[in-house]
This record gives sequence, C-alpha cells and structure tokens, in this order.
Amino acid sequence: MHIPLLQDILILLGFSVVIVFVLQRLKLPSIIGFLLTGVIIGPYGLSLIKAVEEVEVLSEIGVILLLFVIGMELSIKQLISIKKTVFIGGFLQVGITVGVAALVYNLLGNSWAESVFVGFLFSLSSTAIVLKTLQDRQELSKPHARNALAILIFQDIIVVPMMLITPMMGGETTNLGMNILMLLIKSGFVIVVTYISARYVVPKLMHAVAKTNSKELFILVTITLCFAIAFLTSEIGLSLALGAFIAGLIVSESEYSHQATSIILPFRELFTSFFFVSVGMLLDLNFFINNIPIILILVFIVLLVKSSITAIAVRLLKYQTKTAVLTGLSLFQVGEFAFILSKVGIEYELLTPQTNQYFLSVSIVSMILTPFVIIFSENIAGRFMGVSKKLGLNKDPVSSGNIDDVSTSDLQNHLVIIGYGINGSNLAKAAIASKISFVVIEMNAEIVKREKAKGLPIIFGDATHEHILETVYLSRARAAVIAISGNFATQTIVKNIRSISDSLYLVVRTRYVAETSELIALGADEVIPEEFETSIQIFEHILHNFLVPEGDIEQLIQSVRSDNYQLFKGELKRPKTYRTTELADFNITSLRMISDSSKFLGKPLKELNLRAIYGINILAIKRKNELLQSVQADEEIKQGDIIYIQGTQSNVTEFYKLIK
Repeated sequence: MHIPLLQDILILLGFSVVIVFVLQRLKLPSIIGFLLTGVIIGPYGLSLIKAVEEVEVLSEIGVILLLFVIGMELSIKQLISIKKTVFIGGFLQVGITVGVAALVYNLLGNSWAESVFVGFLFSLSSTAIVLKTLQDRQELSKPHARNALAILIFQDIIVVPMMLITPMMGGETTNLGMNILMLLIKSGFVIVVTYISARYVVPKLMHAVAKTNSKELFILVTITLCFAIAFLTSEIGLSLALGAFIAGLIVSESEYSHQATSIILPFRELFTSFFFVSVGMLLDLNFFINNIPIILILVFIVLLVKSSITAIAVRLLKYQTKTAVLTGLSLFQVGEFAFILSKVGIEYELLTPQTNQYFLSVSIVSMILTPFVIIFSENIAGRFMGVSKKLGLNKDPVSSGNIDDVSTSDLQNHLVIIGYGINGSNLAKAAIASKISFVVIEMNAEIVKREKAKGLPIIFGDATHEHILETVYLSRARAAVIAISGNFATQTIVKNIRSISDSLYLVVRTRYVAETSELIALGADEVIPEEFETSIQIFEHILHNFLVPEGDIEQLIQSVRSDNYQLFKGELKRPKTYRTTELADFNITSLRMISDSSKFLGKPLKELNLRAIYGINILAIKRKNELLQSVQADEEIKQGDIIYIQGTQSNVTEFYKLIK
C-alpha cells in the first residue's frame, strides 16, 4: 500500500538529518537546518514534497505543542515574579517597534491596518533560536539573557491578542464594537476557566494520575489536556494556539509541570521541526535571488532599528548600557510566531504576496544570522561602549537591581538530591542544618505534595530525562546525590549528569558492591553500596558490645572504607575526564578550632609555620559571620574559628588528628 505522505515525511526527515548534522558540526542551531531543508525541498526549490498541505497540518501540531510547553515553562506564578521586566520592558519593545514599523510602512502608501499588521510581524523575535543559542553558550544566567527571556515571554503572550485582533483589522465584521465586546466576554470566560482549572481541577487530576506511577497514563492525560483545551478555545472562536498556551499555564500550576514538560519535549521537537521546514518551503528562491540587495538592506535596517528599540526599552528600566546593547542584539531577528501571524494576515488580505515574500526572506535570513550576532555581541557591545564613552553618552547607573526572576533560577553552587527516601530526606535535613542551598527531584507524587506544603524545594520529575536535570540548573550545581533504587535508572541518570556537567561532584547510592565499578566508570565520584555499609554497621555494633575503644572502632571503620573504595576505584583503568592530573590531590577541608586545639590558638601564623611543619596552607578563616579571604602572616587563629586548609590527603588527615 503506497502512502504519499509517508514518502514526503521520509524525504523531509532524511534531508533534515543530513543538513542538521552538518550544522551541528559547525555548532549552529538545528532550527537553521530545518529552515534550509524547507527551502531546498520545497516547491520553490527541488519540489520534492507533494503533500504540502499535510506537512502544514503536522506543523500546526508543532505550534500547538510549542505553545503548550511555553505555557508550562512560564506559569502564572513566574509571570508575576518577573512582571516588571516582562510587562514594562516587553510592552516598550513591542509597542515602539510596532509604532515605528507602522509609521514607515504607512508613509510608503499603505493603509494603517496593513501598516500596523506589518508592525506586529516585525516586533516579534525568535524564542526558540535565542534561548537555544544562549543556553549553548551558558549565558542564560547573565543579565542580558534574563532581559531577553523576559521580553520574549511578553512577545509569546502578546501574539495571542494580535491573532485575535487581526481579523478585525481585516474588516471581517462591520460592527467593531460588538466584536470587541465579544472578544472581552470570551477572554473573561477563558480567564475564569483557566483560574478554576489551574487552582482546583488539574492539580488534583494530575496528582491522582501521578499516584498510579503509570508513565503511559501520565503521557495520555498530559497530551489530552493540551489538545482538549486547544479544541475548546477553537470551538468558541478563539485560536488553537491560545488554547494550547492556556493548557500549558493550567498544567504549570501543578507540581507535575516539569515532568509533563519532559514528556512533551520529544514530541514538540519532532513536530516543530515540521513547522520550521514548512516555513522554509514558503520562501520563493527566485524572488530571493532576484532581490538579494534589497533583502540584505532590509535585514540590516531591521537589525539596527529593532536592536536599538530593544536596547532603549531595557535602558529605560535602568539597566547598564552594555546589558541593554547585548539584549538588543539578542532580539533583533523576526521570530517563529510571526510566521503563524503572517498566515492570518494573508487570509484577511493584510499582507500582499510580494510583501509576504520580503517578510519571509528577511525573517529567515535574520534567524540564520542570529547565532553569529550573539557570538560577536560582546565585541559589538564593547566597541559601542568605547564610542559612547568618547562622546560622553555612557552614564550608567551605579547598580541595576531590577532583575526580577524566578526563584529557582537563582540556584548557584547548590546541591541536587535525586530521590527523597530515607537517604535523601536525611541529606536534605543535613543541608538545611548546614545552610546549604539544595533542590530535590522525586517521582512519588504523595511525597512531593507533602514536602512541598512544608516549603521544601522539591519538584516532581523523572531524573532520567535531561530536561528535569536542566530544570534544577544542574550545570550550575556544586554536587549531586543519586539516592534512588534501580541500577538501570541510576546508570541513566549518571550518564545524563555527565553529559551536562563534567566538574560536578557526584555521589551515588547503590544496593550492591558489584554495581560500584560500573557506576564509577560512568562518571560517579563516589559510590556508597548499601550492603557494604550494612556490614560496617554490623561489626561496629559488635565491637561496641565487646567494649573496644571508640577511637579504635573509628580508625578501623575508616581503614575498611578506605581499603574497599580504593579497591573499587583500582578496578578502573582510565582517568576521569573531569579531573586534571595536576590537581588530583588538591584537597580543601574545613576544620573548626576548639579548646583542644590550644597548641595552635592565639599564635601568629608565621610562628606556627604550618606549611613547613605540617604541609598545609590556610586559604581562609571564617570567624563568626565574617569570612577572611586574605589571610596575613600576623593573623591569629581563635577558638571557634573555621579554617579552610589545603594539602595532600595524608597531611590534612594528620593535621586533623592533632587539633582533634
């Protein structure tokens, strides 16, 4: 049985694989590859795709899933927490861009409705390309990236009312007042339904589903919610995209949004690839080649004007000039939602075929240029700062302090605990007592609900999915502990962690000694086998019963642990890639000085001569709440101080025995 669509999908995917593979070797975003694929195989290229309409249907599914995920990743709470940057910065950027573009297009002899619509198109930027590029460059935590994210959030929201207003601008109805009234009524209805669903219905539904521990049921419910709400909004006269976005917002208010996102992501990546390919298929290559000079000039104008407007909007929020310039350069391109909006504009004759081709050409070229502009944005911003300084225009405020952000994005140098059983919960208690910032990943819905109510930083998710690890900012964490059952899942998580971070300190709990060497080979720093620790507990209790001195028992336990773990590591015949051989024995330890340490108390460090005698260096001293980072030779160690020392493991151990 011959299925034409199957052949077209095979061609589409085959070309995408080759082109994206080449671009990945060049460290360029996959989206550029999809756009180029569409240009090459489309009706204006090699004309290899026959079922163009069917491909567009698949691309619409991609748009629905894209908006659904954006809704889940934003959440109503997050929108509120970064409201200033989102709504003021975003409104200024979109509003000024629409105004400037509309004025210019109107002066060229077009109607105000057409002009404003063109302004809509050029005010939108590419969420997918910008965030992907910034993420690859590990810049998402920087001020300009946060500003870019906030403005992109506003654009993603404002595109929905833009799509609702467009039919009115196209003259679909003569009764504009009634149409606006109906729009307000429908919007009010949607807001009420969203609030009730997000607050009362969906969290309970997702909790009941999560309790079943059925991944299949969780996937079905998540996707059903997405398409059901999108269908309902479409039926009452609103857009599918709006429904998908609302569905995402509703799910985001439950503690299961991270897991839902990780499940949807593979589907989204597949179907959005169809969307970007379908966009590339719209580009008329003959038109592009015949009008290259004009198109390149327009791209340059868009880059200059849009970057300037965005920079001005950010600068008005009292951010540093360099931050404003970097934000502007990140958002100069025309984005994916503009393509969706352009289809609505064509339908209501607000966009002529010729203008649409210019728009598509400028958009695709600007998207292709985006990674390169972001790569060189520091140099561009530096040159701009130099020129503005000479002209006396650079008068930055002393500090910004305006960055609103989601609380989890502030995680830095933190601990990630995977699994909240006995080991995980005890570790969390120790972290709280030691004032160490941490976040927990747990798959038990009941535990997550209970602990979240207590204020514990915990999320529902499966850590075998990389998205869940990225959600807790693993790349910025200092250490992680895997405390779950199941060797296969543990191995998968270790692989995922090492694919994100080579430097993170990783401790793994496992059931059997036999599993240790394999986990270390995969990248674990330390593996604690339960059966091994159980044997230690047994002989520790027996030795206590025979009245063996405490010091002897402690020394024996340390000796046994040291010998066995050295044995496990000795089976590994390769060095770990995330540690350099030069620093393999560079140990930093913190020790508290007590009265028993009188030999070292109240004496200048130069008299103690610690380096020569004991082979250690004091790097810093914490005295009460003050950290002395620059330790002078005349500094004295006082009782209660916490000293941070460096030396070989044997020297550190010997010094610890002396002060203990």
